[in-house]
Amino acid sequence: MIELGKVEYYLLAINVIGAVVYLINMFLYRHTSNGQINVIVTITFLLGGSAGMLLMMLFFDRKAVKENMMSRVFVICIFIIQIIILLIYKGHHAEHVTFAFWKFFADHRMLLIYFGIMNLVTFIVFAIDKVNARAHRSRIRIVTLLGLLFAGGSIGGLISMYLFRHKTQKDYFTVGMPLIIIMQIVVIFYVMNAGW
Repeated sequence: MIELGKVEYYLLAINVIGAVVYLINMFLYRHTSNGQINVIVTITFLLGGSAGMLLMMLFFDRKAVKENMMSRVFVICIFIIQIIILLIYKGHHAEHVTFAFWKFFADHRMLLIYFGIMNLVTFIVFAIDKVNARAHRSRIRIVTLLGLLFAGGSIGGLISMYLFRHKTQKDYFTVGMPLIIIMQIVVIFYVMNAGW
């Protein structure tokens, strides 16, 4: 049997709380006009309850709409960052920390090529969506745009967003995109220093 330590008990408790708080907030959004508990939700997932909230999203709130898009981006990014923090806490890291990003990408050229292609594709897709918006044609789904950002195209999306002044009024892009970039930097930094 696995023996749980204080950290594991804390994470279990905060994620149960996170799940309950998320369900309460979801109920309030659907049934009241001004009864949301967004501050409590934010504090709970920043304290480590993001996994519980993510599970509730997957089980009870799968429909992605504009109103819940920012919370989804935020929870996913924070969840990934918290996983990395937990891995570091558990000792899954190299003995020496390096910040040599260029050396890492020089050693892993396929990853650099992948990011280059993803950023170019994302830049083009954002541009196409802007053209379609101006011409009142069918638009590219928000989930698709966010998926491209999460898949590694966040820099191309950011450049396209500000170059074409597209999606600059949507918080899930103006706040979400820099958060996705931060999350991706944390992931790359961890992979560089994971000691594998």
